[in-house]
Formats: sequence, C-alpha cells, structure tokens
Amino acid sequence: MAVATHQTYNFSAGPACMPRDVLERAKSELLDWNGTGMSVMEMSHRGKAFLQIAEQTESAVRKLMNVPDNYRVLFLQGGASLQFTMLAMNFIGSKVGGGDYLVTGTWGQKAVEAARIEGKANLVWDGKPDKYVSAPDIASVAVTDNAAFVHFTMNETIQGVDYLNDPSGNVDYICDMSSCIASRPFDVSRYAMVYAGAQKNLGPSGVCLVLLREDMLERVPSGLPPMLDYKVQADNDWMYNTPPCFGVYMLGLVCEHWIKFGGLDAVAKLNHEKAKAIYDAIDLSGGFFKPHAVSDNRSQMNIPFTLPTEELTEAFLSEAKALNMLELKGHRSVGGCRASIYNAFPLEGCYALASFMSDFKSRNG
Repeated sequence: MAVATHQTYNFSAGPACMPRDVLERAKSELLDWNGTGMSVMEMSHRGKAFLQIAEQTESAVRKLMNVPDNYRVLFLQGGASLQFTMLAMNFIGSKVGGGDYLVTGTWGQKAVEAARIEGKANLVWDGKPDKYVSAPDIASVAVTDNAAFVHFTMNETIQGVDYLNDPSGNVDYICDMSSCIASRPFDVSRYAMVYAGAQKNLGPSGVCLVLLREDMLERVPSGLPPMLDYKVQADNDWMYNTPPCFGVYMLGLVCEHWIKFGGLDAVAKLNHEKAKAIYDAIDLSGGFFKPHAVSDNRSQMNIPFTLPTEELTEAFLSEAKALNMLELKGHRSVGGCRASIYNAFPLEGCYALASFMSDFKSRNG
C-alpha cells in the first residue's frame, strides 16, 4: 500500500484548488495593494485603484481566451445558476421559436427548468434515457425554426460528459462552460454567449464570467429588473451595484498565471496528461473501475467512476483520505467516486491517484 505524504490533493468539484503562486501573491498583497495602503477588499469599486484592477483583469481574460473586440466581458454575481434565469429573461422572448436546449446532465437540466419559468424552452436533445453518458454531435441535432439560441453545457461536472469541441453552424449558441473554461483553447466567436462560474478554473466563488457578443444586447427587452438586465450591466461596466471586488481581482491573477504558463495550448497539454493518467488506471483495471461517460465524451476536468460494490467504494474513499487524497466521493446521483482535476490541480496528484487505484485493485480485485 502507498505511504501517506504531507501533500494534500484536493479533488473537489468546486470550489477547487488555485495556483499556489496566485495564492502567495494575493497573500503578499492582502494588506496593501500596490502601495495604496488598502486591501482590495477595502477599496472603493469606484476608486482609481480598483478601476485599474478591473481593467487589468479584463485585459488578462481577453488575452488568455482570445476574446474578440465585439464581445463584452462582464463579471457578474449569482454564479452560473443565476445565468440560467437571466439569459432566458433577456433572450428567450426575442424570437417566437423560444430557446433550444441540449441536455447532457444535471446542470443542463437545471438550465431548462429555469428557462421554462421565463418562457418557451425546447428540449431538442436529452441524454437522460441513457443516464447522461454522452453528448451529441451538435450539428446533427434538429433545432427549432426561429429559435432565439441553442443552449448547452460544455462539460457536465457531475456526469463527467464533455463535448470536447466548439460547435459549428450559423446558430446563436449559448454555452455554460463553468467546469471547463480555460482548460483548452476555444473559439469565442463560435458563441453568442459564454458564461462560467469562477470557482473551478478561474478563481474563488462569487464571480461569474460572461462573454457576450454585443449585438445580443439589442435583443434585450425593456422593463427587466436592472440586476438581471445584460444591457444595464454592460452600460454600467458590470458595476451597477458593488461587484465582488476581491473575486474579480483573483480571477485576473489566475488568468495572468496561465498566460505566463504558456497560454491555453500549454494548459490543454498538461490537462491531457493529467486526465490520461487516471483514465489509464481505469481502463487497465479490467472493469474493476468503471467510467461513467463514453470514451468519445470523457471530461478532462471531472472523472466519475464506480467500483464493484458499495463496501469497496467506502474502503477506497477511506484509504484515499488517509493518503491525503480528499473530496473523491461521487455525487449522489451517479455514486461511486469522482476526481475533479481542474487546471490548478497538480500533475503529481493524478499520478498519485492512479498509483493508488492500481494498488487498491491488486489487493481487492
């Protein structure tokens, strides 16, 4: 059996681990940002210092993700879950066809449920009959005539299902990228809107990044509650009220970190190696460990897998915890285990888990 170390590996699905040097920098600047004598948590969001931070953060997002000039970058509150309602309120009534939804897991289903409160939401593809193990070829899915948009969740955190590619076609796609954003290059111009909660790959919880094509603002109806109105948020540079200042600052530091690392191409290469180590342990186990998603849609961020019995699962989790491998318990809707290995999760942690899996199987298989 492997020997426990002092290193803790946090496999949490979120909030997740962040780059160590980002945390160290935030620590060093916590009491005094850039000679102001103030913490970022103390300064006015209207003041010169925070406006500089906001500008730097937006610039880092645009550079890391290659965001075109005709997209607005917004830092909103309420997480991705509030976006489910907000995007429906803003866009679903703009065309008589309503909004089209593809559902590959729990969060996609929650998006549909929220949208149906606001208007017509069409479920044009649903993976529930097969227990959400795959994602469709988006181009092959028949969409509704005159639909306002086609919405999908790129990577399902709970089921570990990922489309792995940008969509094609002359359609206004809206995509929830909460658990895979910035994990690999993606073409922002293929989407009318991209949104993501920060707490997986971008920073602490409390901030939701929205990349919104400017012409979508023309579709926003009048009379919406100001905090839920994209046009109001854009016109006020996402500061209609006091924004989550510290979270925005941290998001900027995270983006700067990955730019220095080599950008999203380098991030994708690292993430592929990390995921491969664990999937190899699963595939070489002779069926002892079983993955949830089909091979063509395996997430590189969230890896759910099951063991032959509940007793073995509990033993596996207990031994893993003793080895400082934390938060490996799977979501109740899938069961088993789940290893979430977002950008900042270390490569050595993936090899450590793979080694433990092989050892556990040899003793219990």
